[in-house]
This record gives sequence, C-alpha cells and structure tokens, in this order.
Amino acid sequence: MKIINTDKAPAAIGPYSQAVTSGGFVYTSGQIAINPVSGNVESDTIEAQTLQVCKNIKALLDSSGSGIDKVVKTTCFLRNMEDFAAFNSVYEKYFVSKPARSCVAVRDLPKNVLVEIDTVAEVQDNGCN
Repeated sequence: MKIINTDKAPAAIGPYSQAVTSGGFVYTSGQIAINPVSGNVESDTIEAQTLQVCKNIKALLDSSGSGIDKVVKTTCFLRNMEDFAAFNSVYEKYFVSKPARSCVAVRDLPKNVLVEIDTVAEVQDNGCN
C-alpha cells in the first residue's frame, strides 16, 4: 500500500489519506469543492462545485500514476437530488469512459458542500509492475 499526497488537491481534513494505491488500483478519498490553493470552498452552485471536485480528483489520479480515463467506479454524494441533471452535465465531461457509478442523496456533507465524489481507478502500467 502506498499513500498518495499532493498539494495539487486539498489536504485531508481528518485522519485519512488523500488517496491510496494498492493491488494495481488507486482509491481516492471523497473529494469536495475545496480549492487546494486557498483551502476554501469558493463556489455555491452545483456546476461550479462539481467542476472543482473533478479537478481535485484528476490531480489525485495524476499524482498516483493513474488518470481520469482509468476510473472504474465512482461514488457520488449529492446534497439535493434535484441537482442531478446539472451535476451530470459537468460529470460527463470528465468521466467520458463512463465508469460504474453509485449516486445518492445525503443529508449533509462536510463544509456544507453540494457534492462529494470518490473514485477507484486502475494504476497505469508503467512497465515496472
């Protein structure tokens, strides 16, 4: 197991890792719409928050030797299922390989954000495995 840590994604806000690689896969912790530079949630729309979440996930995957095109599963948490269509309009631009997905509405999310996503992705074969 290898812990992934990058300043290109928000630091963990609890006792967990940003991401972990194990067994040929990378598992990202749930990402919310924190700008990694400022450390703040800077948007209040589902579209803008989903965009920041996708950027954070991409940064973690890139730092782990994987990529957004290698995602095999996502779990998506929405504070309001009425945001589903708007969320999808951003999500589909990043997850073009159409990984398996679960999407549920939840009562609350950290920092009162509207969306959180975690992923499982293959680690790209760099010829060293």
